Amino acid sequence: MTNHNGAYPGWTHVYSGKVRDLYVPTKVLDDDDTWTGDPLRLSPLVLVVATDRVSAFDRVLSPAIPGKGAMLTSLTRWWFDRLPEVPNHLAHPLDDRLEALELPGVPTEFADRGTLCRTLDMFPVECVVRGFLTGGGWKEYQETGAIGGVPLPEGLQNGDRLPEPIYTPAWKAPLGEHDVNVSYERTVELVGEVVAAQLRELSLEIFARASVIAEARGLILADTKFEFGADRTTGIVTLADEVLTSDSSRYWDADAYATAATPELRMASFDKQIVRDWLAANWDPEVSEEPPTLPHEIVEQTAARYRELLERLTTGD
Repeated sequence: MTNHNGAYPGWTHVYSGKVRDLYVPTKVLDDDDTWTGDPLRLSPLVLVVATDRVSAFDRVLSPAIPGKGAMLTSLTRWWFDRLPEVPNHLAHPLDDRLEALELPGVPTEFADRGTLCRTLDMFPVECVVRGFLTGGGWKEYQETGAIGGVPLPEGLQNGDRLPEPIYTPAWKAPLGEHDVNVSYERTVELVGEVVAAQLRELSLEIFARASVIAEARGLILADTKFEFGADRTTGIVTLADEVLTSDSSRYWDADAYATAATPELRMASFDKQIVRDWLAANWDPEVSEEPPTLPHEIVEQTAARYRELLERLTTGD
């Protein structure tokens, strides 16, 4: 969805997803009289704004989760700081392209949830790493004894730690369609053998590093997903999008995991699972096209879980 009438001086809104809004410098569009097509192909930079919108079952729900965008942005920045060896998409303040564009400042409204990034040639692969058996992986394991074609030992239970983390990629489907789990061999077909190997290696390395950091804070990183793109100048594989947040990862409390009496308490995650559970119990999409409004207590509980994860990871740093 594209709109050339930016509401913020110097920025033009070019796209809104379920939970993010994208802006490019208006000067980029004004300086190219022949502009057509995708503005993200034209602009070397993009302002990514994380909103407070919340989605579940491919629907944007209301009301929004207060502070969600700022919390996820803060957590992504925190993780980037702890992964200095991994190239990321943040625009460096000394980047010559910033000076050439004569960029206006990030709008005050976006200060705590806007990220100025270099645009990349994104790979159509969602890089999923699983350290524990849960979620869709648990369902697939019950049916096939494997996840994404990766065979697993017999007799595992929901929530069990895997013998070692596994890489189970997905194909990033076009807007409006569901991502599709694919084999590693399929990713080779999509991006080539060299890049496919880099995506797998980087994903597993980042997951291992993040798991140690989380464990030191009494948290379990059960699984996560990463997105990468190629730097348009150097071709280097670069980490992009949100990283290791509540919306892209499943975190559990280590003490609860070790002592809780039920699987539900054992694997209570620091994310929007509260929203998913409430919606699943209170909405039938075959009966009503529009999902119901989230109750105040569900919104508050969800915000509290996001906040708790951010505080537990970042306190003391």
